[in-house]
This record gives sequence, structure tokens and C-alpha cells, in this order.
Amino acid sequence: MTARAWAELLRVSALFTVPGDALAGAAASGRRPNGSTVLAVGASLCLYEAGMALNDWADREEDAVDRPHRPIPSGRIAPGAALAAAGALTAAGLGLAARAGRPALAVATGLAATVWAYDLRLKHTPAGPAAMAAARGLDLLLGATATGTGRRTAGPGTGPDPAARGSVLGALPAAGLLGAHTYAVTAVSRHEAHGGSTTAPLAALAAITALGAATLHTRRERREEPGTARGTTAQTERRRAGEPGTALRTRSGRGEDQSRPRPAYRPTAPLALTAPGLVRTALTGSYVRTAAVPLLHAALNPSPPLTQRAVGGGIRAMIPLQAALAARTGAVGTALAVMGLVPIARTLARKVSPT
Repeated sequence: MTARAWAELLRVSALFTVPGDALAGAAASGRRPNGSTVLAVGASLCLYEAGMALNDWADREEDAVDRPHRPIPSGRIAPGAALAAAGALTAAGLGLAARAGRPALAVATGLAATVWAYDLRLKHTPAGPAAMAAARGLDLLLGATATGTGRRTAGPGTGPDPAARGSVLGALPAAGLLGAHTYAVTAVSRHEAHGGSTTAPLAALAAITALGAATLHTRRERREEPGTARGTTAQTERRRAGEPGTALRTRSGRGEDQSRPRPAYRPTAPLALTAPGLVRTALTGSYVRTAAVPLLHAALNPSPPLTQRAVGGGIRAMIPLQAALAARTGAVGTALAVMGLVPIARTLARKVSPT
């Protein structure tokens, strides 16, 4: 057993797509990353690697026919060693999650159960892509839960912060988007050994485009109707714009002095033109480009090598997607930190395949 064999078994080049799940979840929870976020990242890494080891253990007979070069069928790693590694990594992941608090442990337990169910039972069933999508969504929610319900480190009465638990709900849309991307990539991966499918890459290409548009979409704040207590009447709008003849009546019935200098009305810049908006747009473009180009090639020529390349592109595209989801909440620093993982993942992908 060599270090390279274990690197291939554990897909170390794909490992760098994992920390962004927890960091995007932390950003979506509305709180800054903290010590519990670090524990969530560690738990995610352990559970992901457990899934990789368990995947090859469960597929050892199939790989002996279709992928004899993999570590287990080639004899470089014993099946028992891979299974033991999966169990140990699962225990380590749950242990780290437990240190982040009971809510984080609950999410991590659901994630671990999903990973084992997928590898041992659901992978070759119609529920396989949905199970993989659920695993990625839970991984993001693990980061949000650990961050939002982390323990206070200052002040009296340390313990779980009940007020922060509601912020986890804010991570559900981001988890849904990441899960949808995972579903599309997993559906394509079912054909990477034999190729021959144009439908799966085309469907994934359409999904990537829709997800890119959804990532750019920002929910507008609801505007009060004119005439309500918080509403804005047309007269008020003209008054703010500084138009003449629009003095507002005070409660005493007197008009305001129009001779007073008033600040000029300056409309708020669209979000897309702000710094966070520009960063999010750039990251979303990187996500779509990374995933869409190899998918288009696989759709035009559904050979096994191009299909496998499309799956690899979809895996690498998770990093800019995670970064875009973080930037979507205004966490530009977190988004840029996640994007810093791209060069590492690209370099390792040249040495160890992520699929």
C-alpha cells in the first residue's frame, strides 16, 4: 500500500471541493465563520473521504471489470483496509461534529447515514442522484448549523445560542442550489464508464444554466403600498427629488420651508453594480464556464473519456458555485477564500483523477 494508492482511493484532488460547503453554509446563516465552522469543515472532510473509501469497497467487483487500474482491483489496497478506513473516518467526522454541538451532530449523523446508504444501496437505483444531492445539501447545512448554533466563548452563561438557530433556515436555498448541481453531475457520472448518452449532458447543461441564473437572482425587498404608515406617496417621492411646489404639510398644518437646502436624491445603485454584486457575477460566470464547456463536449461526443471529463468539470465547478453562494450573502471575503482552493484542486487533478 503506497501513498499514491491511498490518494487515488480517497480522491484527494476532489477533497478541496468540500471546505466550501461549510463556508458557504456559514455565510448563508448570516454569521461569520468561527471555531465551530472549523470543526464542521473537519467533519465534512472526514465524511467525504469515508464515502470515497466506501464507494470503492462497494464497487470492487464492478471496478475489476470496468476500472481494473483502481487501487482495490489492482491489489494495491486490500478491501478490508478500505472498509476499515471508511469506518474510522466516519467515526472521526461524527466526533468532530459532536464538538460543534448537538445540532451539528444531528446533521452530521444524517449526512453519514446518507453517504453509507448511497454507497451500499442507492447508487445504482433511480434514487442515487437524489441521495448524492441530499448529501451535498446536508454538508452545507452542517456548516450553517455549526456556525449558527456554536457555543459562546465570552460572557456569562456559555452554551448554545438559541437565537442563532433560526438563521440556519437562511441556508436552505443555498443547500438547494448546491444539491441541484450535485444531482445533475451525478446523473452524468452514471455514464462515465461506457458513455453513449447525450441526454444526461444536455440536461445537466440546462440545469447549470438555470442554477447560474438563480445564483445571480436577488430577492427584492417588499415595498410598502403608498398611503400606508411606512409607504411612500407620489408627493413624497417628488419632495425627495427636490421638485418645486411639493411642500409637505406638517401636523400643525404649515408647509415646510422650501428655501432650505435639501440633500439631493440619490437612487441606490443596483446590486449587480456594487462590489459584492460584481464579485458574485464573476464567480457565477466562472462556475457556469467550468461546468458547461466539458458538458457541451460530452453532449456532442458522448465517449467515455469526454463524459468522464464532464463529470470532473462538474466536480471542480462546485468551488466557484460555493464561492458565488457565499458572495450572494455579501460575504465577499469568504467567497474569495473559497476560490483560493481552485489552483490547488486543479494542480492535484492533473496527478490524481477526481472521479
